[in-house]
Amino acid sequence: MKLDGVRVLDLALFLPGPHLSQVMADHGAEVIKLEPPGDGDPGRHIGLGEHGHSVFFRNLNRGKKSVSLNLKTAAGREALLRIAETVDVFIEAFRPGVAAKLGFDYETVRQHNPRVIYVSLTAFGQTGPYRDVPAHNLACEALAGTVSVNLGQDGQPAMPHVPVSDFAAASMGLAGVLMALYRRERTGTGDRLDISMHDAALAWLPNVLGPVFVEKRAPVPQHERTWGGGAFYRIYRTADGRHVVLGGQEIKFVRNLLTEWGRPDLIALCERGPGPHQQPVIDFLQGVFETKTQAEWIDWFRGRDVCFAPVKNLREAFDDPQVRAREMRLVDELGQEHIGLPIKFAAEPGRADFTLPRLGEHTEQVLRSVGYSDAELAALRESGAF
Repeated sequence: MKLDGVRVLDLALFLPGPHLSQVMADHGAEVIKLEPPGDGDPGRHIGLGEHGHSVFFRNLNRGKKSVSLNLKTAAGREALLRIAETVDVFIEAFRPGVAAKLGFDYETVRQHNPRVIYVSLTAFGQTGPYRDVPAHNLACEALAGTVSVNLGQDGQPAMPHVPVSDFAAASMGLAGVLMALYRRERTGTGDRLDISMHDAALAWLPNVLGPVFVEKRAPVPQHERTWGGGAFYRIYRTADGRHVVLGGQEIKFVRNLLTEWGRPDLIALCERGPGPHQQPVIDFLQGVFETKTQAEWIDWFRGRDVCFAPVKNLREAFDDPQVRAREMRLVDELGQEHIGLPIKFAAEPGRADFTLPRLGEHTEQVLRSVGYSDAELAALRESGAF
């Protein structure tokens, strides 16, 4: 696999860091997951689970090795640095300054391992007035403006249902790690990545910033092409109370549907772009969609050259034949379901290792791999390091 031979030490918890290292593990990297003693990664205990593991945990940590060290002890910190000497990538998600206080900041780790790619993944990054502010995804999205445009039927901001800043940061972090590894092949030296969840959320907005950058104003979501201001990029209710979407505003799709439905006079309104002037088109389409059930519309649109899709619930989504064909839902020997691998190589494809580590299961194994003797391990245990 593409990352065979790459060793990763991941100290991050919850979503962004574990997702970054999970993708690497799926493509051959050896990922050592360092967890605090006691409860370990909080993801182990969030939501429903089976066979001793939460769904949350198993879809972010499969195939990893779990090491549990008490980093409040000198011996635990020393063990961490000895592991760090052997890794290619070091991921941490503490608040800025915490790693330095504990003795494993970038400068310290680099002294032990000049080739290391050191990733600091935080809410707001290592600089700026918010660097020390505690935050998870929701606060980062709120400050990035994405919550303001995620409106409910009442026109008020609604809870974002996808953790954009978490997974945007993980994706940016993965890209940065791979760039740094590529560059290291030429220079022999590592690098430090400062990844901010807030930065990452902002970076995912290039298609909606026209009013912001040109007219220096906040957009009106209901009038913008991405958020329902265009009749052909919008959600519609069906006769059975379910929903469908039209998802393509190219004028050829507009002509195809409005001509077939006997309203070519409405095409000109769509040619003018998104905005309140498209309300007659929206009203017409809503009226038509309310005449059939979602299932009937799925049959009707099949084979027609219009961007159309039913709104599926998550169970339906993972049962979809496209998902099965692309192996984005995997089932292990226990019948447990897993998210598949979205990066698909023709050569050296990734592989999901469904093995899930018990908390601290690989502590002694990993410490032996970096040179600890039986006597040293006994001393570590006696000191409370693990």
